[in-house]
Amino acid sequence: MLAEPLPNPGLDAAVPGVVILGGAHGTLALARGLAVMGVPVTLVSNDTPLPGWSRHVSRKFSWPGPDAPDASSHLLDLAAKHGLAGALLIAGGDAEVQMVSRSLDALSAVYRVFLPAWEQLQWVCEKPLLYCRAAELGLAVPLTYAFASVEEAERGEMHFPVVLKPNMGGGDSTLARAKVVRADDRATFLAAFEVAAREIGAENVVVQQLIPGGGKAQFSYAALWNNGEPVAEFTARRLRQYPVEFGYTSTFVQVVEQPEAIAASRRLLSSVSHHGLVEIEFKHDVRDGALKLLDVNPRPWSWFGLAGAAGLDLGAMLWATANGVDTGVGTAQIGTAWMYLARDLVSAVQLMARGELSPRDYVGSFRAVKAWATFVPNDPLPSVLDLPLTAWRVLTRRVLKERTGA
Repeated sequence: MLAEPLPNPGLDAAVPGVVILGGAHGTLALARGLAVMGVPVTLVSNDTPLPGWSRHVSRKFSWPGPDAPDASSHLLDLAAKHGLAGALLIAGGDAEVQMVSRSLDALSAVYRVFLPAWEQLQWVCEKPLLYCRAAELGLAVPLTYAFASVEEAERGEMHFPVVLKPNMGGGDSTLARAKVVRADDRATFLAAFEVAAREIGAENVVVQQLIPGGGKAQFSYAALWNNGEPVAEFTARRLRQYPVEFGYTSTFVQVVEQPEAIAASRRLLSSVSHHGLVEIEFKHDVRDGALKLLDVNPRPWSWFGLAGAAGLDLGAMLWATANGVDTGVGTAQIGTAWMYLARDLVSAVQLMARGELSPRDYVGSFRAVKAWATFVPNDPLPSVLDLPLTAWRVLTRRVLKERTGA
């Protein structure tokens, strides 16, 4: 079953606005783009307040969050109390995607939703299922190890270095906060695996051989799909990221041509009849020449603002599609870049110290930047507050919890 963008009984055909659940930099970029078109944007979040500082967000509401037992009921009540019935509901974070997709029938009775039902979407959101589907479709993935317990992990044969990831994004576990943990030897691996297994269960820990290379080897497919077909799509290269080996976040992303990523993404998304926004991450493995599938994000991603800057505004196209308007055919301008300045500077300094980036090339990369993670001239507050907010989140979510053992 797919959530069709059709008007609800008793409502006008036009969508009355957009409700975005959670998210950070991607949500901010989406909200700005929609507001410029005159679309009312409502933010509902229990996490970072960053998008809510934008003057382009007309209303803000807090809620118990996507993991609350009554999450969908809260959204239904919100629509009834604040006139949001018929609005386009967009999940901005991983946990929000799962909640909305699982509650699709109930939420679609009030909101318009562009996501497949969880029975379909879980095949790209849950990494073990994702890699099974990729194997069925003949898509390359990193060498992955499956351990059902700490004891199995202790006995397992592996080729180091490896990385540990949660089976899905979202959550507040140590591994979820880190996103990726690297282990160069068995002792480091077992220590990280034991913590992760205790917090989220061994079966929910994905262990993979690390593909060598930094951001230059990593590519993304970005698109809007409607009822199992691509509406608009382009590919980009993560030239720099933080940390430099495997990115917690992108810091410098540039539009490039990558037909292999497009072909693989189409095959994967068609298999689940995808519906909505999506970003798919790949990494080129120099050892065998294969482009290997890493992750799928069916939500606005951190560098979402690059799409509009490159001339292929996926947010505007989503809005048009929800209103039954033909979006036409467009292409993203090759070479257009997006930068997260504060973190990119840290990444660049590290790469310079390793001899992998010259100061001249770093300065030259600014010429391609047409979109920034937080800064736009007519909406400066998010960029002013982003750095102290990031520092506070690192302190409260990582440093203090590690010290207290929370």
